[in-house]
Amino acid sequence: MTEAALQFGWYWWVWSGIAFLSGSVPFGVIIARRQGVDIRQVGSGNPGSTNVGRVLGKRFGICCFLLDALKGAAPVLISGWLGGLLGMAIPSTDAAWGWLLVAVCAILGHCFSPWIGFRGGKGVATGFGAVLAMWPVLTVPALAAFLVWAITLGLTRYMSLASVVGGIVLPSTVVAMALGGEDGSLRASLPFLIVTGAIATFVVFRHRKNLMRIRTGAEPRVGRKTSTEH
Repeated sequence: MTEAALQFGWYWWVWSGIAFLSGSVPFGVIIARRQGVDIRQVGSGNPGSTNVGRVLGKRFGICCFLLDALKGAAPVLISGWLGGLLGMAIPSTDAAWGWLLVAVCAILGHCFSPWIGFRGGKGVATGFGAVLAMWPVLTVPALAAFLVWAITLGLTRYMSLASVVGGIVLPSTVVAMALGGEDGSLRASLPFLIVTGAIATFVVFRHRKNLMRIRTGAEPRVGRKTSTEH
């Protein structure tokens, strides 16, 4: 590890802790509670934006999605900006790993929130916000993943399938951009490829039961509202 990494290692660990706390804010639970509903007791029981939308309606689901994305984006964006001011160039490998750790911790905070018993959503909205905020290295892959997610959702109306397909597109786009770069090498993009690949694998794993329900025809499609009675 370089001297610069040792000098600034604390910085990324501090921001990783902040990112975990930011990601852990259970906006789905908060939004539903303001409507007199315990989102963990209705629908799928998941406190993410998809279940919020099914139970409370589209506008509440969109609001939850945006807030979940924001809580992932904010610590990544701020830590990257301040890191640049402190002389930690993000293109360097040491700074890249630190920045990626911040993004991952935001996602983990959402999925394992200590405020609701270390449970949480699937991490898609928070992950999208965190990756989108990694300007400019992962912004284009994030937008590509979002575009494919939107197309898949429009064609199938399966939120889970759209999330899985979008997640897989993320590292695929990182590879395509790296190979299409000036040197055509994956070496400089390796940290981002490894982490986006891990994020994609995590998204698929978190949706494994949904994919099984799609196969059996039991997975609900977007647009079908779930009763709040339980």
